[in-house]
Amino acid sequence: MDFPELVYGRLIKRYKRFFVDVELEDGQLVTAHCANTGSMKSILDPAPRCWLSRARPGRKLAYTWEVAEQGDTRIYVNPAGANRVVAEALQRGVVEELRGYDVIQPEVKYGTGSRVDFVLSGARGRAFVEVKNVTLGYGDGRVAFPDAVTERGTKHLRELCEIAKSGERAVLLFCVSRTDALTVHAASEIDALYAATLAEVARSGVEILAYGGAVTPEGFTLAQKLPVVVPVLPAAVPVLA
Repeated sequence: MDFPELVYGRLIKRYKRFFVDVELEDGQLVTAHCANTGSMKSILDPAPRCWLSRARPGRKLAYTWEVAEQGDTRIYVNPAGANRVVAEALQRGVVEELRGYDVIQPEVKYGTGSRVDFVLSGARGRAFVEVKNVTLGYGDGRVAFPDAVTERGTKHLRELCEIAKSGERAVLLFCVSRTDALTVHAASEIDALYAATLAEVARSGVEILAYGGAVTPEGFTLAQKLPVVVPVLPAAVPVLA
């Protein structure tokens, strides 16, 4: 995914979840839109260098926060673009497990009002793909999801499990938006129910994949598979209703 023209600065503060004040390199103080509604743990402290894009005409705020730099690590913080990054990776055949499908449909409704990020179809049948954007890092190569309690994320896992039980292919794809990632984990210390549900759905036939890549001033591109460490759930502990 290509970035539009960027400007650079340093984070001053984030507030009301959707706003960040950034001091640009020329000394100007601007307020930018923060599309990430999570806690952004491991990103805000120490204050990162910020890459901002210019908003389209008519937007209330003139800038959108796209990337945070923490030392040598670059983190794509705009979850609105994660599905575009994944769509391009699917079209280019980067996700080897999901090659061979002729049609890629985004935002597909199914069942009784549920919606999945992508449905792939073709000679291989169908694959239902849910995307999660991963930005939480521990500084040692481990990255994790979620960075805040996510009832919605747990609901998506359960819906994928129902798809798998029906005989269709169900895939959870972690879009890893940190350049320091080596392994992907469930953040059980943040959301124990999500971690337990992830373990259960993996045991029930949902495929768990993770891909990361490069974040440069030109854009964000998925390029490589990353190992996923799925929590071990004792056989006697069901978590699915």
